[in-house]
Amino acid sequence: MYKKLDFIVTPLQAYSEKELLSALAKNLKISENEISEYRILRKSIDARSREIKINLGVEVGIKEKLPKAEIHTPLQNNVVNAKQVIVVGSGPAGLFAALRLIEHGIKPVIIERGKDVHQRKRDIAAINRQHIIPEDSNYCFGEGGAGTFSDGKLYTRSKKRGDLQKILSFLNYFGASESILYEAHPHIGSDKLPGIIEKIREFIIQSGGEVHFSTRVSDLIISDNKIKGIISSNGDKIFGEAVVLATGHSAKDIYFILEKNNISLEFKPFALGVRVEHPQELIDNIQYNGNPDYLPAASYSLVSRAGDRGVYSFCMCPGGYIVPSASSPGETVVNGMSPAARNSPFANSGIVVEIREQDLKKYSSHNALAGLKFQEEMEKICFNNGGLGQVAPAQRLSDFVKKRLSSDLPPVSYIPGVISSPMHFWMPDDLVDCMIEGFKTFDNKMRGFITREAVVVGVESRTSSPVRIPRERESMQHPQISGLFPCGEGAGYAGGIVSSAIDGENAADAVAAFL
Repeated sequence: MYKKLDFIVTPLQAYSEKELLSALAKNLKISENEISEYRILRKSIDARSREIKINLGVEVGIKEKLPKAEIHTPLQNNVVNAKQVIVVGSGPAGLFAALRLIEHGIKPVIIERGKDVHQRKRDIAAINRQHIIPEDSNYCFGEGGAGTFSDGKLYTRSKKRGDLQKILSFLNYFGASESILYEAHPHIGSDKLPGIIEKIREFIIQSGGEVHFSTRVSDLIISDNKIKGIISSNGDKIFGEAVVLATGHSAKDIYFILEKNNISLEFKPFALGVRVEHPQELIDNIQYNGNPDYLPAASYSLVSRAGDRGVYSFCMCPGGYIVPSASSPGETVVNGMSPAARNSPFANSGIVVEIREQDLKKYSSHNALAGLKFQEEMEKICFNNGGLGQVAPAQRLSDFVKKRLSSDLPPVSYIPGVISSPMHFWMPDDLVDCMIEGFKTFDNKMRGFITREAVVVGVESRTSSPVRIPRERESMQHPQISGLFPCGEGAGYAGGIVSSAIDGENAADAVAAFL
């Protein structure tokens, strides 16, 4: 007999298999020996009151094993001799577009400017140690995209745009923990993602697809308003029946290539600010009301308004690290990442301010690329106000909100190092004022958020693409160019691993309909 039940347990009961088994038996009014197997279907933390509760959905097999869970697995067609479609970029959008093309019996040819994930790890280690930024292999570029070396968050609000459970099931099939199938806010971890990405690549190649690393797109092959293929940086011409443009938000050269070919682009609102870091213990005590035992590293999600502009937390990384995410020399950009265990003593998050087209009148001559130019300028200013190499400018949070220089700085997770800098002085006044107002609001929501123990590090500028590549709603093709399918973060239609993967799948479906 099988039973499904929703019930509430303590953190200890959720943490300990023995305690959970006892709680299940008590709830079902049976002995523990009668429970042959159980499977968690849903799990979330309710920390709204002093007594923390864990909400569980569980399926229990009583005196018999549970039937095997039905999960999606990728379909492996042999596409060696099938119609060929070029996929530019091997981030989540590109990889899941490729997997879906294989399901449709179409051969994906992935063009990736960066290196495979193992070589990329070596380059990233060198960035942290030697402060050298390889332009095509860094935290932004390379196999798996920017998401490979992040927290691996899998939460998305884009649940109506595609099959979320399918995406999670595929990631589980390729090696992610089963917990991503039931956690309310699932994550994989930056230490686990590279292996998963590698297995996806192996599946694509075994199916007959191709993956070309260290191959940058230098131009598009277009005839009679139809795309025929791409030209690589070494002059090779690669042809395909269509092109899925799945580059990430940092592939600025793609926008310049499109502009050069008179292919229309649009400004897209984005956000820019700083990354704030606290001791994880402090965040745990705030969020768990002083009762953090048996609970994971606490996170937060904060939203406020400063005048008519949004201020919010972005990519919050509990138990994580701040990392250098510049993609070119002469710029400083920070982001966050967490390992699967989220066991760093630090918690960090972007705190960013909404950037709208009307906020960038100074850059209006750049038309659709106004946001990109502002982003570039801020990253260069940040570099000039930091130390040598990737040493980042930083300020105690309590000093930032009072607009005063920090005489010293607390320990931070950022490996290249930080240097005290009056960030309130060289960042735009309107941006600083919005962030200060936001921080004060956040301190009202989370008492103790503003503290000398916290530090702000600059600059958090790659929250999303500042450019949108237009596409038709139904066909998902660019309105000017037949066969060109923009998708994912770089095209301005997704934000994060799961929403990008969903958009990549949808683009592949549109390609199949087109062919």
